[in-house]
Amino acid sequence: MSVENPTVVVSAPAKAQPRIGIIAITKHGAALAARLAQDLPEAHICTAGKFAAAFAHLSQPVHSYEGALRDEIARLFAEYDQLVFFVSLGAVVRLIAPHLKSKDEDPGITVVDDAGQFVIPVLSGHVGGANAMSERVADLMGATPVLTTASDVGKTIPVDILGRHLGWRVEAPKINITRVSAHVVNGEPIAVVQEAGRHDWWTRPTPLPAHIELLERFDQVRPEHHRAVLWITHADIAPAQWQQWAERLVVYRPPTEATP
Repeated sequence: MSVENPTVVVSAPAKAQPRIGIIAITKHGAALAARLAQDLPEAHICTAGKFAAAFAHLSQPVHSYEGALRDEIARLFAEYDQLVFFVSLGAVVRLIAPHLKSKDEDPGITVVDDAGQFVIPVLSGHVGGANAMSERVADLMGATPVLTTASDVGKTIPVDILGRHLGWRVEAPKINITRVSAHVVNGEPIAVVQEAGRHDWWTRPTPLPAHIELLERFDQVRPEHHRAVLWITHADIAPAQWQQWAERLVVYRPPTEATP
């Protein structure tokens, strides 16, 4: 990406009401899915026709199919933001593989095991919201979420969606997101410069990691010390600043009304 046009929006604010689809293909899976659907009244259901009766008592839409589930995947990808499969993990991977585009376009994919004990975000964990969805499903079912993304396991900043729940937008070349995320999860010195937006962006129950330093102004950043900068601002970013911090700068744009 050129210095003259160094930024692109790589993440938008989260949708207020994601479209949720629940998919079940076995008798036991349908029973578990029906239990979950009672607690997710906004969700729609997709199930094999012979198990549709398991959802008869619910008020939300139920789509039953008679063919193969693989013939339903394109429609599910087009119509929903979150897909929760009561299907084996391996089968889900094979089913969705031909339809994958990018983490900015694909829906969040979550799998629940047939015993209802574990909930696994498979695809689009951060940008697509599968990690948050898996935690929500696990909480409703009394199950255990199995998160594998490094920032969640390490309880640190998810660079690609920081402040998303507050309406922040992320601006940076995609390579910056990748490089800065690596610096964050590897525990290297990180500067968070907050000049705008709400200050309640840290939502984890654990303290902010010690290697992350909160600053009020960009001129407090020490280039010889900080490996990367997360800059929350309304200011225009000069091309020289992008060049100086090549692959080490990510900018967040809060809504103007959110400025303290």
